[in-house]
Amino acid sequence: MLQTITNRGRSRIQFYIQHHCRRINQWIQPTGYDTGIKVYNSLTNSKVSLILPQDKLATWYMCGPTVYDSPHLGHASSYVKFDIIRRIMTDLFDIDIVMVMGITDIDDKIVQRAADTKTGFRDLARKYEKEFLEDMECLNVLRATRVTRVTEHIDHIIKFIEKIFQHGYAYKTSDGSVYFYTEKYGDRYGKLAPSRQTIHKSIDKATDSEKISDRDFALWKAAKADEPCWQSPWGSGRPGWHIECSAMSSAIFGNQLDIHTGGIDLLFPHHENEIAQCEAYHQINQWTNYFLHTGHLHIAKEKMSKSLRNFVTIKDYLNLNSPDQFRTLCLLSKYRSPTEYNSDIFKKAEVVHQKFSSYINDAKAYVDGSINSLIASESEILEKLAMTKSQVRIALADDFDTPTAINYLLNLLSFANVHSNTTTKSKRPYTARSPSVIAAVSTYVEKLLSSFGLSRQDDKRYSPLSESVVDSVVGFRSNIRNYALDKLKNRLKLPSDYESSKNPDCSYLLDLCDNYRNDLLNAGIIVKDHDKKSSWETALKEDVIFK
Repeated sequence: MLQTITNRGRSRIQFYIQHHCRRINQWIQPTGYDTGIKVYNSLTNSKVSLILPQDKLATWYMCGPTVYDSPHLGHASSYVKFDIIRRIMTDLFDIDIVMVMGITDIDDKIVQRAADTKTGFRDLARKYEKEFLEDMECLNVLRATRVTRVTEHIDHIIKFIEKIFQHGYAYKTSDGSVYFYTEKYGDRYGKLAPSRQTIHKSIDKATDSEKISDRDFALWKAAKADEPCWQSPWGSGRPGWHIECSAMSSAIFGNQLDIHTGGIDLLFPHHENEIAQCEAYHQINQWTNYFLHTGHLHIAKEKMSKSLRNFVTIKDYLNLNSPDQFRTLCLLSKYRSPTEYNSDIFKKAEVVHQKFSSYINDAKAYVDGSINSLIASESEILEKLAMTKSQVRIALADDFDTPTAINYLLNLLSFANVHSNTTTKSKRPYTARSPSVIAAVSTYVEKLLSSFGLSRQDDKRYSPLSESVVDSVVGFRSNIRNYALDKLKNRLKLPSDYESSKNPDCSYLLDLCDNYRNDLLNAGIIVKDHDKKSSWETALKEDVIFK
């Protein structure tokens, strides 16, 4: 009998079960493809399995910026962290992602800023949207599959509100504003609120004597003098903030969304109100299956924000630092945790970034034959590599635990260095060169860093010349150094470990090479001398300042 139930009948049964099970468990675990990933779901306040209705395909809506001013590092922190998660899901777990980002290009702040600057609101919004997208590109954040704008969805938003009206979850006031009727929505309101107390503390306090409840929020705002507006069945006005994302997301994904993301400040009431609107519109009990939220970037233990005027713009940061350094900082903290903006955490990120770069550069020099060191045991390094791959995957499957994954990666590099005689601290017996083993470790490290979105672009502060020119300069110095060393050894028939400074005939050229190496360091380039070749890499700030 159950096998003959129609799709409509099945949906009605599911709706009935979901409705009456709500007080026991508000979240309904989806069925379908188990990704093997556990995510912290704000709907459950716990880690749950990430299950997708469609095999290896995830739908994802991300709240974009309200474009009224230059984006700052607080914005960058959230978007970079979610970009890391997106890349992990795509590159390491083979999940295709359709992502929509909604940009708010009409809002109270935009209207006010446009009036203050005597600029048209559209021109103002387009200016800062362009700046935001350019900054995201500089930070190597992947563009969303589709970017939507509120002003391009006004008709759909109006129809969305009309349907909520039809279902009895909205009412109009005498000035032409429309509010969501939270009392009618009932106990379902508050899925994301940490407590009922939070609901009452976070309600919109904008006074309107005709609001039935202080919890009710605007779906449509009646027009004010000299403000942008559109015609609607309720009179001239513009959309409320919360309705925008609900309508734009539904326009693309319909009545079911896998993942919804944003900063922790959007959890309540913004995302809560989105849920109420969509579930009232679609007449379902679970619109989005997973809500993920990032922690704030703090300065002096306060959220970085424009309202507090304690922010650093993305452009100002990138004038002095590299995108990879900021991304490394994001990797070193769990995406849900707040991050403190201070010199210590940035120094740590810079050091970790330098360790990866140094190892990859040294491994390249080793494989190319510039370094003739031996290794102690191929099997031990390969065993450690296999173990690290497994550990990293387990860490990333555990709510995208990048700090733990980075630690496993650093341990792998330390292990590989100890098991080769590139470090003088090791006393292990070395047997033979093994470029393939070192290449295997380096390739894995590079691939994983790429999956995290690290581009390994040279820091332009330290290398105004192109990479090819720096290669030529370092190569020329290496040739002079090798010439002086060869001349010294051949003429005097001295052993290879003879100290060149004891021969004044060649010391001048070698001193010049040393001085030139220091000059390059002052320009932000570290030169490493090997047997017959030299390699280079960019330097940390303190290497430049204090050497």
